[in-house]
Amino acid sequence: MATALVISFASILLINLVSCSEPTDPTKGFRELPLTASNNFRHDKPYDVPVTQRYHFRVDHGVHRLWVYSRPIDKPFQEGSTTLPRSEIRIQGYNYSSGVWQFEGYGYVPSRNGTSGVCIMQVLGASSHATTFMLRVYKGSLYYYRKGPIEKNIYDRWFKLNVIHDVDASKLKVYIDGVLKLEAPGRGGDNHYFKFGVYSQDDASHYMESRWKHIKILKKD
Repeated sequence: MATALVISFASILLINLVSCSEPTDPTKGFRELPLTASNNFRHDKPYDVPVTQRYHFRVDHGVHRLWVYSRPIDKPFQEGSTTLPRSEIRIQGYNYSSGVWQFEGYGYVPSRNGTSGVCIMQVLGASSHATTFMLRVYKGSLYYYRKGPIEKNIYDRWFKLNVIHDVDASKLKVYIDGVLKLEAPGRGGDNHYFKFGVYSQDDASHYMESRWKHIKILKKD
């Protein structure tokens, strides 16, 4: 029991030390890859409604708005699936199994209707799980799965998110507004890709929404 307490305390201390670091440019040393909605965005949404009822792109501001309702109002992304409702954009064309990859984007979660219990960004693929990383919202704070919070008070403000996945070293780093907030181990797997939007989780609110802009995919050569 004493050993477990020491390990737990050390983990909390590490997170605190990381969260106090100075802002930096996490994209330094990375190369930005070509990315277009027509070639690289695939929408996953409840199978029985059209995309336009769960997604809107505001051209003048370059903002992707995605929303979904908790079940039983909304269905899974395909008939027969046991997964929860979602309205997400999958980055396709850049699946990866090795190397160091990075997702960058500006996220926004409106406080209206109390979006909570939802994943807003994830890294798919793992050896014994479906995902390597999930960034969730619970009551206005960001969590790594259910651990955290790694960032508080994120409602009604734009925040810059950078997620770096070093597959070979089996490590992830998460930056919020240029500040390193989390270092986490990888979860194995040999086929990974990024998604963003809203994907219902435990204790989900009735309505869930996130907005995104300036999405980038980068790779370290």
